[in-house]
Amino acid sequence: MPEIHGNLDGVRDSLIKSMEEMYQWPIGKDEFLPVGLAVSLAEFSHHINREISLYISRVGEVLDVTVGNSNQVPLQSWRLRRNEKRLARVRCIHTHPAGSPDLSDVDLTAIRSLWLDAMAAIGIDREGRITGISAAFLGEKENGVPSVRLFSAVQLHQVPAQPWMREIENSEYLVMQGEEKPIHSLERALLIGIESDKSLDELEALCQTAGGEVVGRVLQNRTHPDGGTYLGSGRVEQLSLEAQSLEADVIIADDELTGMQLSNLAEATGLKVVDRTQLILDIFARRATSSEGKLQVELAQLTYNSSRLIGRHSDLSRLAGGIGTRGPGESKLEIDRRRIRERMGDLKAQLRELEGQRTLQRKSRQRSQLPVVALVGYTNTGKSTLLNRISGADVYVKDELFATLDAVSRRVDLPTGDAFILVDSVGFIRKLPTELIEAFHSTLEEAALADVLVIVSDASSADSLEQHDVVEQVLDKLEATWQPRIEVLNKCDVGGVEVFPSIQGAICVSALTGDNLDGLIEKIAIAIREREKAYSVMVPFDKYALLNDLRTQGRLVGEEHLDDGTRVSVMLDSVSKNKLAAKHGNIFDLLEGK
Repeated sequence: MPEIHGNLDGVRDSLIKSMEEMYQWPIGKDEFLPVGLAVSLAEFSHHINREISLYISRVGEVLDVTVGNSNQVPLQSWRLRRNEKRLARVRCIHTHPAGSPDLSDVDLTAIRSLWLDAMAAIGIDREGRITGISAAFLGEKENGVPSVRLFSAVQLHQVPAQPWMREIENSEYLVMQGEEKPIHSLERALLIGIESDKSLDELEALCQTAGGEVVGRVLQNRTHPDGGTYLGSGRVEQLSLEAQSLEADVIIADDELTGMQLSNLAEATGLKVVDRTQLILDIFARRATSSEGKLQVELAQLTYNSSRLIGRHSDLSRLAGGIGTRGPGESKLEIDRRRIRERMGDLKAQLRELEGQRTLQRKSRQRSQLPVVALVGYTNTGKSTLLNRISGADVYVKDELFATLDAVSRRVDLPTGDAFILVDSVGFIRKLPTELIEAFHSTLEEAALADVLVIVSDASSADSLEQHDVVEQVLDKLEATWQPRIEVLNKCDVGGVEVFPSIQGAICVSALTGDNLDGLIEKIAIAIREREKAYSVMVPFDKYALLNDLRTQGRLVGEEHLDDGTRVSVMLDSVSKNKLAAKHGNIFDLLEGK
């Protein structure tokens, strides 16, 4: 005999046995709900004070009996076959213990999302008496979603069995009429998290950047995520109903989930589940325009997916039995893993080649003796706008997260006659996926190897200090801690901005209006000058290799040809000076006042 599903905690085995008999109840093809079955269902529901649902097929077979709690019952959508060209051919009858027979918003959403034949509710008073039965049937589509036709509650003996069965036939025709869903409609996302509302605010911004529409948020305060379901099994049951009532298409988690958590959440809710890492990778995939950027994103996605093959899809089973598959060979899972490893190997080889080209470009810049200044900071703090303002470039700018992925460099000439290379790269963010840091290593390396870092913060954001801490953490991971730093508070043109004293020595600017950019450029010029010192070196005629090294590592500002060689005045930073000293010995005389 089929089993009773759902919340059976504390229910006696003898009662469960009695409830199982509902599977055997005879139901005529023209009966919507037999009176005897309705009475038994109400008695069981009153006795355990929990909602109970029945799923009845068109041919009168009870397909499923599920127990919920006092005010809700999980819908077993995974048991129903869904066909876009017809109804599910199943009607749902459920109880409202100590409640009204009126259908709830969750009930109405369920009939629309599952394309049920009908949804009916049986109201039960505190004495266990049936107060009425209401029903709903689907109608013509509105914006691609079937409308709902409500029928007011009637007494049990007044249930219009045959007319309601005819309404099911009528619905079969009506649901194929009306307006189709627009092709470019946004995915409706329900956000879930365990940290804070601020973190969900950022997740919402990420979702919008990815082209989704946030229809709800769930914050479950926990110190650690639940190992099986992220939120905890009890909260996930409620999540399923909330997702149905909001007509969500996807659930997005604010943390990186394990393969088990992804699978369990998807099974419990019947929806696609995406975690924060997948969402950021999706945004990067949309934004990548250069060949290097596309390769980096694909590598990051494969790295992420390779650890989540088991349990994600049934077609990745370890078993590969049957004719033609016996004996030594690879399972579907092993084949997928091998293909991913091979593709990752190809991508890494291509990226190494591009990284070699980037290294040559970097050496070319070093030979040109131009220092490199890197703009770094949280995503959407205005770094690209700042690059455009300072260098006169025309880099893509938009008020959205991760508008820039590829490193962009431009030459900037200073009023003093000096020049530098200004570099803009991908913005940082909280919980930046490890896969992205590894895949974008060569791009992020521009910041790690820059001579001066300009750390851009958003002065208009209440989270500016927290974002600044995140930037420091990422720079730490990149080992970009040795360079001179210039702190910049951008967007100071926004009304009500407070300059945060905790960011010591920060200069307030507006990349949008150009306010105080002269002050920033002057600070950059000072930082460039301070990073170098002037030295005098005597280069004998027989050591002209030293002269070549001085030209490569520093900036020659003067040469005096003497009888025994050439005396050179050279500007060197401490790193280059130490390299040359290690190779050629102590050959430097510091020029005072330079």
